[in-house]
Amino acid sequence: MLPLVKLQVAVREGLAYIAEQNDVVEAEVFASANSNLTLRLNFTSHIPCNGVEEPKSIDSHGVSVRAAFRTRRGTSIGLGSEVSDLSVEGVSSALEKARRGAVDDPEFDRLPRPLFDHPTLFQYHDPTLVRLRNSKLLAHGWDVLRNGLDVFQSSEDLLAALERYRSGQPEGGDEAQLADLGLILGGDVVMLLERMAVASTSMPEPQTDESTMIMSFATAMVEEMNAKGSGWSVCTHLADFDARAGADAARRAIASMDGRRAPSGSYRVVLGPQPVAELLEWILMPGLYLESFHADASPFMRRFGQQIASEELYLYDDGSMPGFAGSKGITDEGLPTGRTDLIRDGRLVGLLSDYYNYRKAMNARRGWDKLGPEPGMVERGILPRNGFRAGNGGGRDFSAPVSTVPTNLVVEGREEVSREELLGRVGDGIYIGRIWYTYPVNGFTSGDFSGTVVGDSRLIRDGRLAEPLRPNTLRMNGNILQVINNIVGIGAERTGTVRWSSDQVTWAPEIAVSNFPLEEIAGYMEEVY
Repeated sequence: MLPLVKLQVAVREGLAYIAEQNDVVEAEVFASANSNLTLRLNFTSHIPCNGVEEPKSIDSHGVSVRAAFRTRRGTSIGLGSEVSDLSVEGVSSALEKARRGAVDDPEFDRLPRPLFDHPTLFQYHDPTLVRLRNSKLLAHGWDVLRNGLDVFQSSEDLLAALERYRSGQPEGGDEAQLADLGLILGGDVVMLLERMAVASTSMPEPQTDESTMIMSFATAMVEEMNAKGSGWSVCTHLADFDARAGADAARRAIASMDGRRAPSGSYRVVLGPQPVAELLEWILMPGLYLESFHADASPFMRRFGQQIASEELYLYDDGSMPGFAGSKGITDEGLPTGRTDLIRDGRLVGLLSDYYNYRKAMNARRGWDKLGPEPGMVERGILPRNGFRAGNGGGRDFSAPVSTVPTNLVVEGREEVSREELLGRVGDGIYIGRIWYTYPVNGFTSGDFSGTVVGDSRLIRDGRLAEPLRPNTLRMNGNILQVINNIVGIGAERTGTVRWSSDQVTWAPEIAVSNFPLEEIAGYMEEVY
């Protein structure tokens, strides 16, 4: 992986070259280097397998130029990039691409400039990851896998399931082994290393940042029992890596054996950390970006400062928290990260933004027509703390345009309670532990969403976890606005939850919600006939 100093030199020399170009009003030079190390877990008890596949690595680096050009019609703005070339020639090529692709944008007034705050997070990454050898990565992958297999091997519930399986087999069933139950344990261990440097006409001294993240994801299945479970972990330093994902997945799969079906209806539910993170990231958060207000695409138009959720709900994003996996020292625009309160006591008090959309709001003649109050009155709540160049699969991608990206999204409750208290408030209902295929319906402004309850879920009876819920038998057809307004309790413990190879981390508790609509999915063929 390229050293940080090379990126620093590239943006400094590139900016000096661009300063000599007569048609450039102002420019920004950004360089990044990323490394993605992925180890695939693939254990199948009834099919020959390797258990842990060989590590895969993706390394990339390059430079981009964002520039404002002087033209006969006025000022145009363009973006160009060059892969694997940090030389002045590479910057020249990127600049020419930006020039050819430049467009008139009457809402652009200037590239990022320093604002009120200063960076507070320095040297927070794990330098040992840069020197990590494949053998070490393999060892961590085997730890995740072995932990899961140990749970399978030692489970009395799984042995009891094997006896039931044997009794249902023809002659020779006594010879059935655990492997015949169809045990599967798959997933990934992913390590992300990111380095970047940025300099611009208004901020000529190169600013640099370096971040690391280690994630593990595991899914376990007991196929003959129609059971599925999941586990995950996320951290910044290898010394803090916890290989529990495999064990958690296996334990939850075993717990979901002999799952029951539940009829369609409106339930009181407890949403686990993964469903909370999924609903926030895919459904709620797009409505809390300043750019969505510019596009009239938020369900909260003109409601800044107003009540939009239960008074129990606190939601904020903070990229400057030491030790939190989603933290970054600076944005990809060279500005400090920090805390943006989004929802406090159920009131909308902030929006995530990059610099372009921040300036667009501050310059708007009728800004109140989007937010409600004048943007200048709520400026601290829309500061550009989240302008990043998000890569596909994680990382800070030199070729990507700047967009609004959360860092550490934290959910808190005004009154945080234990799981026992949450279950007690539900009484009779459903614990939803994992969902997937969650997507908006009828556009983001409606708040409608759909998704499937896929695993790690149980019925709740008399305030206690009861029988497991059969995976893939319930579909969510709900509305996120109703969800955040029907909160009856928020748990005290938060779990770092991350989508595959994403730099965004949601620190999510369990949340109890009333009037949550669930629709039964048609049964299996053997149940129909």
